[in-house]
Amino acid sequence: MKILFVVSEVEDLAKTGGLADVAKALPLALKAMGHDVRIVKPYYKSVAEQYQLQDACPRQTLYAFDRPYEFGIKELDFQGVPVYCVDYPEYFHRQGLYSDGYHAYSDNAERFAFFASAALQVGKAMHFQPDIIHCNDWHTALTPYFARTDSSGFYANSRVLLTIHNGAYQGTHRFEDIPYLLPHQELRRQLDGDALNFLRIGIRYAHKINAVSPNYGQELLTPLGSHNLYDEFHRRRHDVSGILNGCDYTQWDPHTDKYLPQNYTAEEFEGKQVCKAALQKEFNLQTTADIPIVGMVCRLTEQKGFGYLLPIIGHLLEHNVQLIIIGTGDPSVSDVLESHAKQHPEKCVFRNDFSVRLAHLVEAGSDFFLMPSLFEPCGLNQMYSLAYGTLPIVRAVGGLKDTVADLHDDPEQATGFVFERPDASALLNCLRRALLFYHEYPQRFERMQRHAMSSRFTWQDAALNYENLYNQMSA
Repeated sequence: MKILFVVSEVEDLAKTGGLADVAKALPLALKAMGHDVRIVKPYYKSVAEQYQLQDACPRQTLYAFDRPYEFGIKELDFQGVPVYCVDYPEYFHRQGLYSDGYHAYSDNAERFAFFASAALQVGKAMHFQPDIIHCNDWHTALTPYFARTDSSGFYANSRVLLTIHNGAYQGTHRFEDIPYLLPHQELRRQLDGDALNFLRIGIRYAHKINAVSPNYGQELLTPLGSHNLYDEFHRRRHDVSGILNGCDYTQWDPHTDKYLPQNYTAEEFEGKQVCKAALQKEFNLQTTADIPIVGMVCRLTEQKGFGYLLPIIGHLLEHNVQLIIIGTGDPSVSDVLESHAKQHPEKCVFRNDFSVRLAHLVEAGSDFFLMPSLFEPCGLNQMYSLAYGTLPIVRAVGGLKDTVADLHDDPEQATGFVFERPDASALLNCLRRALLFYHEYPQRFERMQRHAMSSRFTWQDAALNYENLYNQMSA
C-alpha cells in the first residue's frame, strides 16, 4: 500500500511534542510491514541547519489570486523512509516551529494552509500516487479539503485519513487573514462568523477520522469530550475510530536505560530501590525505602489536571509521602508548587525545569506516577511508568483509561489506581487509596509493580490496526 504521511513535525528532525514521536514511529513500523510510506513535512530552519539537502525535483509553483508561491522539495532518507521537506523560507526558516518561544506566529494560519496544499503538490511532483493520505492534527487538516477538491484527478482514488492527536488545538483564524485561501469560496461558505476552523474542515472532508486511543475516539462523540465540535463528530460518528499509540521501548526500558544508576527488570528488581535512593538523594530528601514517592513530569497546564491537584496538595502532604514534580509552563501553577516546596522541603520538591535525565530518573525511582488529566488523548508517561514498575495514578480519560487497570476493578490484573469524577476530592481519595495500599500491603504492591512491567503497547500493534483501517478505507 502507498501512504503519503502529512505532518508538521517528526522526531529527530523537528519536535515540540508527542505528535513528532508518532510521525517517526508509525511510518517506520508501516515500512517494516512492507508498505511504501513517504513523509511530507516543512523544511524548518532547524532541519536546514542539520541537513544541507538538495532539491529532489524542479521547484514547484502554486497560485492564489495570481500570486506565485514557489517552493522547493528537499528529500531526506530517514531510516529507509523518504521524507520530503517543503522548502518555503518565508514561512519555515524561523527559530521555532509554531512560535518564537513566547508567542505563536501571527501567520500560522497562512503558513499551514499553504503547507496543507503544498504537501499534495509534493506527491504530484514526485509521481507518488498514494492509496492513503494520512493527515495529522489541525496543521494538516485542510489537506483533506484540497485532496477532495483537486481538479487534476491525481488523487481521485486516494482516501484521506485525519488523525486527531489533540482536539483542543483546532487552528481557528480569521478567514481574511489567510490570503492563500481567499480564492476558495467553498471554504468561505463554511466559516464560523468570520473565522475558519481548520480541524472542523478536516473532519468534514476526510474519509475517516481517527483518534490516538479508542477511549478518546469515544469521548470525541460526546458533548463534553468533543472540544466544542460535537455536531461535527456526531455527524461523522460512523467514520470515527480510535487506535492506541505505541511506546518506544528502545528509549524507555529500565533494563537498558543509560540514565539510571542501576538497571533492573521484573525478575531482577533490586535496581529499582537503587534508583529510588538516587532520586531521593538528587533532591535532598530522606533516603529510605519506607516512604512512597509520587512523581510527576509534565507541562504545567490545565489539561494535565492541576485544577484538581493544587487544591489538595496540602492535604496530600499531611501523609507519609514524598512528592516530586518537574515541569515548566503556567506561572500561576509554578508559583503554587514553589510555595508548597518551600513550606515542606522535607517531602515536597518542585523543579521548574525539564531534562531527559531527570525524567527517566523520576520514572524509575518513583513508586507512583501522577497523571490526573482533565483530558488525555493518549498519554505516554503512563506507558513509561508501567514499563518501569511505577504505578500510575490517573483519571479515567482518553488513553489513560485504555492503558491502566484499577486495583478495585481487577485486583489480579491491576496496574495502577484510577479515579473518574473530575474534582479535587476524587483525586485525593485515589491518592490516599494508593498510599494505604503501599503501606499496608507491601508484598502485593511489589507483585503489582512486577505485573505492570509486563504491559506492552507496541508500535507494531498500532501499525497493524492502522493497516486494517487503511484496508477498510480502500475497500
